[in-house]
This record gives sequence, structure tokens and C-alpha cells, in this order.
Amino acid sequence: MDRRTTAVRAARAGAALATELFRTGLDAETKESATDYVTEADRRTQERIVDRLAEDYPDETVIGEEGDGRKRLQSGETAWIVDPIDGTTNYVRGMPLWATSVAVVEDGDPVAAANCLPLLGDEYHADTEDAVRDAYRPDGPVDGGDTATVSDTAGLEASLVAPTLRYTGDGAYGSLLGTLSPNVGDVRRFGSAQTTLSLVAGGHLDAAVGISEAYPWDTVAGVHLIERAGGTVTDLAGEPWTPGSEGLVASNGRIHDDLLALL
Repeated sequence: MDRRTTAVRAARAGAALATELFRTGLDAETKESATDYVTEADRRTQERIVDRLAEDYPDETVIGEEGDGRKRLQSGETAWIVDPIDGTTNYVRGMPLWATSVAVVEDGDPVAAANCLPLLGDEYHADTEDAVRDAYRPDGPVDGGDTATVSDTAGLEASLVAPTLRYTGDGAYGSLLGTLSPNVGDVRRFGSAQTTLSLVAGGHLDAAVGISEAYPWDTVAGVHLIERAGGTVTDLAGEPWTPGSEGLVASNGRIHDDLLALL
């Protein structure tokens, strides 16, 4: 089984279960903050994805957000990266802006990724060639769909830009808004990094910005989709982005240099 097909089918399997459990009154626990939730849906969805990956690649490492497994990539390894429900706060509050995300990297380089946004009816996936946007169909074929393409917005003054960082109360989020708001067309925040990055890949947003280090399950799949859709992704200094970078600037490429200068 090729890796893109496995990523899509594993993400669909997880998304189908998460959808089944959505708005069913699941108890939520908190992790690092009062709005950093985890639910039984997160755990069960990750288990389903891991089981599906093991059918095709039983000997490969899985790095997932939930559970006690390893949380960081190691040099030289092939590893699957799983976020069962990216945007759990939205999920807990009954909002449809969340994604199920699966990616695979070889020595740090993404080679396939799939993001399913089941309540929006969208699915994005890519291997090392083009990214594809398709309707989310849990049992549909993997082939097909339209080529995903980043937007053609050419100026910051007309751009829609979304922060990806979580509100932490330390002033970082407010500072970023204060920098962006007077200089871009408008600012959006969706509460799901993979949803946000998928929207950049699909041309619905012009850029996404994170100003701190993020976990690989929040970023790797979406970064791969944007790059395969013709966009540009760097760290805050304009250097090539890696899962260990501090900061992420992902754009359609046309506004990238101006956005970096602003930040």
C-alpha cells in the first residue's frame, strides 16, 4: 500500500469515529491549561488510527498527541505522526472546526499527509507531488479530487492571516494580533492548527503564523500540504521550516517576504 493511501484511509477511519462521538456528551479532562482538553474520543480515535496504520506498516513508529508514547521525532527514522482530533476545545464545545491528521516522515521530511475535516466535508492529502482537495467520504476512493492550490493574493493589505498559537495569557497572542491587525486585510483564528493550515493549502486563507515551537502533530501534515499546493513555509527568520523550528510562517508565497518583514 502506498503511503498516501494509508494516510488517507487511517485519517478517514479516525475521523469517522470522532464524528460518531461528536456532541454525545463525553466527559473532558484538562491537560496543560483550563482549555487544553482531552476526551475519550481523542483516545479512541488515536487507537483506531494506530490500528489502521499497523495493518500496512506494522513495524514503523507512531508519534501521537494522546497517550504516554514518544512525542518527538528522532533523526533518521521513518515515523507516522497522528493528531486524532486537532481542535479538541472546538470539539468539546460542539463547534465543527476540527481535523483528524495523519502524516509520515522519513528522516524529518514529510512524504505523505492527510487531513480530514469531516464536519466541513473537506479532505486534503498529498504525497511528494501535488496536494489534492476532495470531499470527505469515509468509504470513497482515494484517487480523484481537485488539485489544491494556494491563493493568488499579492498584497498584505488584502490578505487573510490566521494565528495558529494557543492563547496562553502571557501576552504573545495579543502582541501578534497587534502586529498583524493594522497591516493585513483581516485576522482569523480557528482553534485548530491543522484546519488552519489546510485552509491555506486550499487557498481560503493567505497565510498562517505561529511564533513558538509546536508539536509535530500540530504542524507536519499541514505544512506538507501547503508546500505541495505551491505555498511557502519557513521559520520566523525565513529559514526552511522543520518540525523543530521555533515559529512557523506558512503562506501562498506571494506575500511571504512582506509578512516576514512585518513579523
